Amino acid sequence: MKEQLKKLIAYYKPYKFLFFSDLFFAVINAGVTLAIPLVVRYITNEVIYYDADKAFRTIISLGVLMVVMVAVTLGCNLYITYFGHMMGAKIEADMRKDIFGHYQKLTFAFYDNQKVGHLLSRITSDLFDITELLHHGPEDVLISAIKIIGSFVILINIDVKLTLVTFAFVPVMLVYAVYFNKKMKSAFKRNRERIADINSQIEDSLSGIRVVKSFANEKEELRKFNKGNERFVNAKKVSYRYMGLYHSGLNAMTTLVTVAVLLAGVSFMTTGEVVVTDLITFLLYINNFTEPVKQLVNSAEMFQNGYTGFERFQEILAIAPDIKDADDAVSVDHLKGEIEFDHVSFHYEDNEEKVLNDINMHVSAGEYVALVGPSGVGKTTLCSLIPRFYEVSEGTIRIDGKDIRKIKLDDLRNNIGIVQQDVYLFAGTIMDNIRYGKPEATDEEVVMAAKNANAHEFIMGFPEGYDTDIGQRGVKLSGGQKQRLSIARVFLKNPPILIFDEATSALDNESEQVVQHSLESLAKNRTTFVIAHRLTTIRNAGRIMVLSEEGIAEEGTHEELLDRKGVYEALYHMNFQS
Repeated sequence: MKEQLKKLIAYYKPYKFLFFSDLFFAVINAGVTLAIPLVVRYITNEVIYYDADKAFRTIISLGVLMVVMVAVTLGCNLYITYFGHMMGAKIEADMRKDIFGHYQKLTFAFYDNQKVGHLLSRITSDLFDITELLHHGPEDVLISAIKIIGSFVILINIDVKLTLVTFAFVPVMLVYAVYFNKKMKSAFKRNRERIADINSQIEDSLSGIRVVKSFANEKEELRKFNKGNERFVNAKKVSYRYMGLYHSGLNAMTTLVTVAVLLAGVSFMTTGEVVVTDLITFLLYINNFTEPVKQLVNSAEMFQNGYTGFERFQEILAIAPDIKDADDAVSVDHLKGEIEFDHVSFHYEDNEEKVLNDINMHVSAGEYVALVGPSGVGKTTLCSLIPRFYEVSEGTIRIDGKDIRKIKLDDLRNNIGIVQQDVYLFAGTIMDNIRYGKPEATDEEVVMAAKNANAHEFIMGFPEGYDTDIGQRGVKLSGGQKQRLSIARVFLKNPPILIFDEATSALDNESEQVVQHSLESLAKNRTTFVIAHRLTTIRNAGRIMVLSEEGIAEEGTHEELLDRKGVYEALYHMNFQS
């Protein structure tokens, strides 16, 4: 916990001035609040016995003093509220930047086992609770400590016995608060897990809303949501039970303090040990130390809430990317594209069964290679190993004779362009989505890339042309149009190595021909891997490799493999018939 707290406190470092100025004004505010009852005591003890003129002048002076004190508390509260919250917002932004940056570093293996809703909750609700703690926590604890200690020092100088009666409840209140805060910690953690489940289910349902509606499954989605919602309510029920006992118990004790002080004070007055003005002072100070006790309790609750969120925040930051630059990785500006697989095997980290087994192949720079084979033999996985989306389990992949693990990741991936079957387009304009391939590209370069991808004509058919908003994930475009935008994006990137992952398999025949022409234009003079679903699209490939569960079963040209009458021929005739 000590290390975690050090990491939490480190977020104050860039905002030290704001932090200490916030605490300074908090101390001033607490001091002024403590002083006001002393002014009242002075008036009731001394001023009422002055002659009329002197009393009037003194009351006017003290009235002005109290107005100034109120103005000081007003200014302090304004500063604390505005600048304190701004400090919290800046720290929240820093944390969000850290966790989002870390999300970008984590690999496919991490995302294979995560739900987007869970990851989203750590960057939204968790961070809000953490920053509320970082802003209010130190300030509330300091103000509360000053008020409690200050009240005690002031009151014990007025009357020791009445002070002991007054403060006898404080240890009981603190023990009560600590006990129930421990109970609440686990309940708060469960609440976060449940709301993360709900976020994940909502994100999943809304992302797939077209599928939901096409199957008329709105009731099924509502049933799943209600189930998660009910679990969240049940988790909340436990935490609210503890909160109810906790707040009601403390409120009852606060009232008991007032009753005890009143009874003890009246009792001491009958024996002449306490005067009425001192009893009034004690009653005025009850609020000055019972409220801080409540505030301390609330701070403890805030601490449990915020610290639980910080633990979840740290859980993510503690996950080291399993694929990163080696210490001796070198920068590479431009690769030629000669690729070699040397006894490469691969299995997923949670499964020892090999997806790829002892793959050996050499692809010359500029060669056009097609990968075919039944579903599940690892065609996509093989291509995913080249940009190191996954790490090889055994063996080595080399590009231009260099082990890809010794090339800086950014440089490696900047030299590889990927066109997938499931095109992902970002919300925004056509121009923005094509420019994603090269963020610093000029408008002219974007247009040229679109022309090369046979996309310019349909883009100009929209009233707003390249400034057309395509909606979430490009919902306003057809499959062929989306695919051509993704090809334009890769044209703009201009990499020496290409991977086409079943890029035309989801298209109709007419769209497929247009996209296939764009792909062939893109593939010229580049090392190209094509994962083919329709074998008719790879007849012109320089080399076709047939993958099986044992590795590479066959390789050759289309005609050579048909003449061999092996696995490829069977796949081809099956594909042709379908």
